[in-house]
Amino acid sequence: MLAAGAGSRYGMPKILAAQGEWVAASVSALRAGGCDEVLVAMGAAVVEAPDGATSIIVADWESGLSASVRRVLGEALERADLAGVVLHVVDMPDVSAAVVRRVLARAGRRRDALVRAVYRGAPAHPVYLGAEHLRDVMVSLHGDVGAAAYLRAHADIVEMVECGDLASGLDRDEP
Repeated sequence: MLAAGAGSRYGMPKILAAQGEWVAASVSALRAGGCDEVLVAMGAAVVEAPDGATSIIVADWESGLSASVRRVLGEALERADLAGVVLHVVDMPDVSAAVVRRVLARAGRRRDALVRAVYRGAPAHPVYLGAEHLRDVMVSLHGDVGAAAYLRAHADIVEMVECGDLASGLDRDEP
């Protein structure tokens, strides 16, 4: 889960939002949704990871979202049996385990899959990146852009999963 930023538009790091309820809800959704392991990328603020998660520190968080994604994918690539990674963000607190389950069901834990949740047709998170794509995603990362550029470049193989019946798909950028 990506939660390393300063949340400048929000007025504070979003990992601290709602007294930590957003990060706890996101970790819970990922765990209950079927993720075997949950890593929480932290930087601007460092807190104790919720139960069921491991914190990882993004030292260069100020360089943008790409630093968090690069750090998470670097950790993931160290796991030999990895099928894929689910990327999620802390500022979508209404995403539930049902959304994560739906994305993972479509991905089928395939190493070649790219699956993205969409809400009433608008792409958002969570996103499943099959292990075969991770190194190329890392090469595509820059500044404040995560995996979106890679997903756009591979739109012909990205599977979209409608989740608008389960969550709003809105990220919270302002208090």
